[in-house]
Amino acid sequence: MGAVKVLSAGFNVTLQDLGRPQHQHLGVPVSGALDPVAFRLANALVGNPGETVALELRLMGPTLEVMADSARVALAGTRAQLELLDGDGVQLPSHCSVRVTRGQRLRISSIADSGVAYLAIEGGIEVPELYGSRSTYVRASLGGFGGRALQEGDELPLGLTEAEPRGEIRHDDLSYLDQGGPMRIVFGPQDDYFTSAAIDLFLGSDYLVSREADRMGIRLDGPELEHARGYNIVSDGIVTGAVQVPGTGLPIVLLADHQTTGGYPKIGTVISADIPRLGRLRPGDSLRFERISVQQAEGLRRELEGQIMRMIEKFRPADGWLDETALYSQNLVSGVIAGSEDAG
Repeated sequence: MGAVKVLSAGFNVTLQDLGRPQHQHLGVPVSGALDPVAFRLANALVGNPGETVALELRLMGPTLEVMADSARVALAGTRAQLELLDGDGVQLPSHCSVRVTRGQRLRISSIADSGVAYLAIEGGIEVPELYGSRSTYVRASLGGFGGRALQEGDELPLGLTEAEPRGEIRHDDLSYLDQGGPMRIVFGPQDDYFTSAAIDLFLGSDYLVSREADRMGIRLDGPELEHARGYNIVSDGIVTGAVQVPGTGLPIVLLADHQTTGGYPKIGTVISADIPRLGRLRPGDSLRFERISVQQAEGLRRELEGQIMRMIEKFRPADGWLDETALYSQNLVSGVIAGSEDAG
């Protein structure tokens, strides 16, 4: 069986798929990709089903060595480049598939434009399923590769020992990475635990993502919200996107690794269509909230699904500079730029 070897682990790189939502009643967190849109695009670029396990990268990606006859990879969720370290090095754009061969090393360095990105490999990574998912939940050492973030020296077994030669594909429209606007929220189930002034303040204020942000949730800095009925409740269920407000009055937005129950009142829940944008947030980013109805939220989720399908349908053949013989024989940085301008 082929593999990729981790030469440098990067920062908190984990294996993720779309998570295990069907086991929350057992106290098992969902986990899964923080940005399901970028995750699905990365998989589509290498020809995988949308739920195939991939590497989730944050801040700094890994350096990997191919230990298979060949592998096809694609990076999505960032404009950062993927670098082949052979010879003078070749910079490859994100959102484009590429076939690499045994012994080649590839590196994804700083990811500065997004909180998360994904490296998909054709055929996926052969790690065991646990509760129906290969996602990593580090706090319980559950799933993924040994239940932890990747470390130097790890060898990740691949689902394919060889990636068949074929035309590579790319995705040109990266505007999804720049989507802005308020995070839309459905109020409840404990919005009655807040004063009317607190609700107005919540909807009318800018909040900043604090440095206390990880896969479990994001603590926000900004105006403190006043509780009308205290800040302790009988613990009840938590979903991804729930906005808890503890005794400090500062909201916490819960993400993929959230606990399954919690005892702080929840003023509302960020809609599922905006969860990918939450995953892209970085410390220091600002956000606002907008209240919408359940019916609007359902319509926006359907709209997002349509957008993802249209993005995949618009994949196009990669430029000729990705011809394998040319790719591995010379430095083609100037050719990348020229090809992109000509294609525009």
